[in-house]
Amino acid sequence: MVTSSVPRLVVAAPSSGSGKTTVATGLMAALAARGLAVSPHKVGPDYIDPGYHALATGRVGRNLDAYLCGPELVGPLFLHGARGCDIAVVEGVMGLYDGAAGEGELASTAQVAKLLRAPVVLVVDASSQSRSVAALVHGFVSFDPEVRIGGVILNKVGSDRHEALLRDALDAVGVPVLGVLRRVPRVDVPSRHLGLVPVAERRASAVEAVAAMAAQVADGCDLEALVGLARGAGALPCAAWDAAEALVSSPPPPLPVPSPGAAAPGPPLRPGRPRPQTPDGLKRVAVAGGAAFTFSYTEHSELLAAAGAEVVAFDPLRDEELPDGTAGLVIGGGFPEVYAAELSANEGLRKSVAELALSGAPVAAECAGLLYLCRELDGLPMCGVLNASARMSERLTLGYRDAVAVSDGALAAAGTRMRGHEFHRTVVEPGAGAAPAWGMRTPERRVEGFVERGVHASYLHTHWASEPGVARRFVERCRTS
Repeated sequence: MVTSSVPRLVVAAPSSGSGKTTVATGLMAALAARGLAVSPHKVGPDYIDPGYHALATGRVGRNLDAYLCGPELVGPLFLHGARGCDIAVVEGVMGLYDGAAGEGELASTAQVAKLLRAPVVLVVDASSQSRSVAALVHGFVSFDPEVRIGGVILNKVGSDRHEALLRDALDAVGVPVLGVLRRVPRVDVPSRHLGLVPVAERRASAVEAVAAMAAQVADGCDLEALVGLARGAGALPCAAWDAAEALVSSPPPPLPVPSPGAAAPGPPLRPGRPRPQTPDGLKRVAVAGGAAFTFSYTEHSELLAAAGAEVVAFDPLRDEELPDGTAGLVIGGGFPEVYAAELSANEGLRKSVAELALSGAPVAAECAGLLYLCRELDGLPMCGVLNASARMSERLTLGYRDAVAVSDGALAAAGTRMRGHEFHRTVVEPGAGAAPAWGMRTPERRVEGFVERGVHASYLHTHWASEPGVARRFVERCRTS
C-alpha cells in the first residue's frame, strides 16, 4: 500500500463567523514568514478564500470537496496540492459538523479531517461567554470521537481577566489553548453579495489585510505548538492525484453528436480557413481570468494540459481579442455583474468570443461565463452567443446539485452524471435552451443551461477531477472542430 505523510492540521469553528478565515489565512502567512513551504487548502466549493490563501503562501490555494469529487479523492487531491511542502493548513467550511444538507457528515469539515487523518484546531468566538466555553468545546470534542480536536484558539477575547476565566474553564475539559486573539478592529476584508471581495480585485489592500492577519496570529498563537500538532498527523494510505494518470484511468467518452432540438452546427465564419495550431501541434485553450473571472479550480487547467492542450490565460477586461491560435475557450465563474460596463465596452473581445463560438469551437462556460455569453447583462450588451438575457436578482441561489448531462456537447456526453454547486444572485431568461446542458435530480426534474454548436454553458460549477474525461473530451473537440 502506498502511503504519504505531510504535516497538516485543519482549522475549524463551531459556526460561520467565528474567525476561522482570519486564523487559517494568518497562520498560513505566519508559517510562510518563518521559511516553511505551506500548502493551503479549503474545504468545500469556495473560490474566494483560496485566493487569500495563495497570497499568504505563494502557492495555489486548492479545494477539498467530498461532495463534488467524492470522499475517495480528498486524500489524493490533498497530497497533490501539498507536494514538496513542509506543512499544510486546511481551512474548514461553516461549522465543524455542517455539510451537504440532508447528507449527514458528507462534505463537512469533520469528514475531511477524518479522511485526512488530520488534527483539528477549533476557533471559538469567546466574545460573549466565559465558563460556558467549556461546555461548547466539550460538546464538539465528544460529538464524534473519530474527529481529533487537538486544541482551541480563542478569538475576540476582551481582557486578561476574560482570558484567565476561559483558560480555567477549558482546563477542566483537557483541551489545550493554542492561541488567544484579542478583540481588535476588524481586518479590512470587505464583503458583498457573494462573500469576500476576491484578491484579484483589491490586491494591494489584500496584501495588507493578509499581513495584518499574520501579525495577529503570530502574536497571539503558539506557532511551535501548532506545528508540533501538525507533525503528529500520520501517513495517508493513498498516492497523490496526478492529472495524466487520472485521464488514463478514466474511460474515454465519445465525441459530441448533434443533440435533439439543438441548432445544427453552422459553417465556420472563414470557410476553408482552419483555426491555427500552436507550433508544437498542441491545441491552444484560452482560459478567462482577471478580476471579472476569478472562480476556477486549478485542476481543470492541469487536466486540459494533460489531455494535450496548451492552456493560455487571458483577461476579458483588458485583452481586446482572444489569444492567437485559440481552439477552445473556458470561461469560469466570477463577477461579470460587477464589471458589466467594462466587459460590454470591450467590443473587440466580445466579437472575438462570438466568432469562435459560431465557428463550432468548444466553449465551456460556468455561471459568470454563462452570463458573459448571453445577449445582455443588466441591459448591457455581452457576447450574444446565446439568445438569452441575464440580470441581477435579490434571490440567492446556493447549494449542491446532482446533475446529469441532458444533451451531447463538447464538455459532456448525454447521460454523464456529475455533482456540482450553484452560487449566484442572477437570473438568465430563458433558463435553458432547446438542448439543455444539465438535468437536476430533484423532484421537479429541473433542466438548465445551453448546448449549442460547441458551447456548453450553465450555472453549474463542477470539479473536473471527479470526471476527468470531460477535459479529454473538450480537447478532442478542439482537434475535430
